[in-house]
Order: sequence, then C-alpha cells, then structure tokens
Amino acid sequence: MKLLRVGAPGAERPAVLDGTGVPRDLSGVVADIDGALLAGDGLDRVRAALAGGALPAVAPGERIGPPVARPGKVVCIGLNYSDHAAETGAPLPAEPVVFLKAPSTVVGPDDRVLVPRRSTKTDWEVELAVVIGRTARYLDGHAEAMACVAGYAISNDVSEREFQLERGGQWDKGKSCETFNPLGPWLVTADEVADPQDLGLRLRVNGVTRQDGRTSDMVFGVAEVVRYLSWFMVLEPGDVINTGTPAGVALGQPDPKPYLREGDVVEVEIDGLGRQRQEVGQA
Repeated sequence: MKLLRVGAPGAERPAVLDGTGVPRDLSGVVADIDGALLAGDGLDRVRAALAGGALPAVAPGERIGPPVARPGKVVCIGLNYSDHAAETGAPLPAEPVVFLKAPSTVVGPDDRVLVPRRSTKTDWEVELAVVIGRTARYLDGHAEAMACVAGYAISNDVSEREFQLERGGQWDKGKSCETFNPLGPWLVTADEVADPQDLGLRLRVNGVTRQDGRTSDMVFGVAEVVRYLSWFMVLEPGDVINTGTPAGVALGQPDPKPYLREGDVVEVEIDGLGRQRQEVGQA
C-alpha cells in the first residue's frame, strides 16, 4: 500500500492510494498514520477499507504532508555510500556513522525548503528512508531487523555544511534546521518493495541531475542498519531512519560549489516511492 497524509500543516488527514492512483480519505477508518497505527492492526484495517471500495476520494490539489505523523526520532547514517565518502574526502567507515535530526525538520515532500539565516552552504541529499513498524531492541540478525520495517519513503536530508563541519564538529546542528527533512510523498509498505537494496535514487537542481545512484551501493544495507542501531537505541514504531546518500552533493562539487540559494528548485525521486519537488526560500 501507499499511505499518505493530506491537508494543511498540522491538520493532515490519513489517506491511501487506490489501484488507479487516486488518493482515498481514511479519516473514517484510522486516526492518523503514526506509530500507533503501524504497531497495531491499523494496516489491516486500511487494507480492508481499501478492498471495500467505499472510501471517498481526496479533493484534487490538496497539499501532501509527510506520510508519518510525529516521528519520535529521525536517525541518520552518514557516509553510507562509498562514492559519497570519496567525494567528501572521508575514509570508508568501519561501522555506521550515526547522528540525529530533530523530528521537527520533517515537512511535506513539496513544502518549501528554507535556507537558514547566515547560511552559505545549504546542501541536498536524496536518501531512502526506513520507517519502523515495531519496537526494535538488541536484534540479533537481519531477518529479525527486516521484520521491524513497516515501509519506505523518500527523504531529502538537507544539510548546512558550514554548521555541520566548521562550527565545532557537531553534525546535528547542520542537520536540524527547520524544513531540513522533506519526507514522502508516500509511505510504501514493505510488502510492496521487493528489494530495498535495488532501488535507483535521483536528484535534480534546477533541472540538472546532481545525484544518480542505487541503494545496492550502500556500505551498510537496510537490514544491517536497523540491526546495528537496535544495539545503541530502542527503535520505536513511527521512527524514521535516513540511510545515507550517493555521490553528487554540492559539497563534493568543484569550486564554486553550487549550494542552494533562494529560488532554486530541487526534484527528488526513488524507484517506486514517488517524487518530491521543493522550491527553496529564505528563512
């Protein structure tokens, strides 16, 4: 299934795409698409309602919000593609590089991305996002880890490189600015993604392709990332994991590096997971 949330920021309603791609309103079936729904019988109720064929259509043109409401945490994996590590001059990590983004960074897939005040190095990163569907702690194997995955979405892990790398070494403050995590348009349930390690990821800025990679090039795959994280923190239903980005970020380009500016347009897509489009504004 492809789950989404529609409506004004803070007032989104749950929805699901039918077999023809029309969004259908789930307000009468479930309260929201959140950790409680993913951990309980909510997905089964959505499937039954969709099969019943009586869900009302969502009005055309409604804003699409982030497909997961109120994630408890957004956990990120850095330098998880060998070509991205190389372009930034970093050694290939022996273990996953872990950092956090503030959950308040999560916005809709087509919402405006804001360049922070005093920023000179706002960057883009297309990433496969993993959404957790059951509590994960001290997992022993990859099969156990994959059983905790509810589904997948597109994430743009927007980053301010000066804040991240030149202001005391704390990555989080270059990652947690407002609007720095467009997510969606859909949460695609795990049963519809045959192999999360065989997806193409692409990102364009002002129509120019900047990133074009495949999840098969991850240093640590989805199963290992979930297993590994479960030994350092408890992953809860509704949590989001950004699994890293391939080469092509502004940081890795020749000078003058094409960092994002007001008026730029960023387009992001992953095979089977939909597309995003953000206009860049100024905070």
